[in-house]
Amino acid sequence: MNIPDSTRAQAQDLLDFIDASPSPWHAVATAEQRLQAAGFSRLVETERWAIAPGGKHYVVRGGSSIIAFIVGSDSPAEAGLTMIGAHTDSPGLRIKPKPAEENAGMIRLGVEVYGGPILASFADRDLSLAGRVNVRTANGFATRLLRFDTPLLRLPNLAIHMNREVNESGLKFNKQTELPLLLGVADGSKAEERFRAPIAAALDVAPDDLLTWELAAYDTQKGTFWGVHREFLADSQLDNLASCHAALSALLAVPAPRQTALVALFDHEEVGSESAVGAGGSFVGDVLARLANAQGLDAEDQRRQLANSFFISADMAHGWHPNFPAAYEPCHRALVNAGPVIKSNANQRYSTGAESAARFMAICERAGVPCQQYAHRTDLGCGSTIGPIVAARLGIPAVDVGNPMWAMHSIRESAGVLDHGYMIAAMTEAFHG
Repeated sequence: MNIPDSTRAQAQDLLDFIDASPSPWHAVATAEQRLQAAGFSRLVETERWAIAPGGKHYVVRGGSSIIAFIVGSDSPAEAGLTMIGAHTDSPGLRIKPKPAEENAGMIRLGVEVYGGPILASFADRDLSLAGRVNVRTANGFATRLLRFDTPLLRLPNLAIHMNREVNESGLKFNKQTELPLLLGVADGSKAEERFRAPIAAALDVAPDDLLTWELAAYDTQKGTFWGVHREFLADSQLDNLASCHAALSALLAVPAPRQTALVALFDHEEVGSESAVGAGGSFVGDVLARLANAQGLDAEDQRRQLANSFFISADMAHGWHPNFPAAYEPCHRALVNAGPVIKSNANQRYSTGAESAARFMAICERAGVPCQQYAHRTDLGCGSTIGPIVAARLGIPAVDVGNPMWAMHSIRESAGVLDHGYMIAAMTEAFHG
């Protein structure tokens, strides 16, 4: 398999992006660093905005969602916007507000299941903590990012001698009693003290100054290539940081678009998007309204702008697994390394319609990129995305697309190297208009 050096470099950059982003807050911080390096300036929601044609800006809400855009050169009402959306969160285990408990001399951390992870994949992994912590200051509190690079936690399997049916019945964990993560031996210390001590040391504050936190357990193993030709990649959070990376890469590759080009990366997709920072909130609508206002659009032209716009919802897709052919719709097998997937569902779990699908096909054709179509088995429940949510709130045509992958919602997912390059090329072409 021939993989161009430029495509290999894009895939390596994706792995670097993911490895720098073990939580939604880190993902936004990583995106912000890249945007600033490309000359984007930050806008703050509490301040007035000054925006001009060609301006490159971004806005952060809640630390875990970010919208970046380049103001187009053409009339906004006539040209509309091209928007690409993805999400920064991934399913997993989140640390509870008061997590530490001692049990027979061992300290465990209580966790809450976030979204729909494959829980068995978290067993026997080198886990650590990442997220954000609010610490006491003289003026109230300050929010600090936190990441431990070395493994702190583990979810050890029960030996097969005590779970003889594991290979026949599957590995299952009771979410309340069997998922708490092992932190260490109590060794005479109180559980709460043992939990707070390393966090306080990492942030250089007193343990009592740790007020609240949003922390996730993450896998410290870095991303890698695999396969005879290193044609596949494996990492955590490919769903959906791969789409975030592709969208940002495309935006940075189009310095002067005719249409305004916008990328919106939302938190909380995996739990329904209904939050102030989620796609179901007002974030993208607020940004679009303020952008239109700064461009001098009246109410009529604002609606004309939206009517002339197009939204691409980018979320990873189910790649065909040769070991489980019965899990797929027979004529909709999305092959890994065969191009972006257009996802359709008659019940509007995806935003794709026949017209928007054809539009994305044309984009791929112009970009010289193959594309595929996917529909879920009729007798299986279909997942959803931010696509229908944003399309409904803004009233604009939309399409749901994504790259095929294996082991979606596992702590270690896999996808194709070629596909990532294909998606960046298609998104870049979409921004070119």
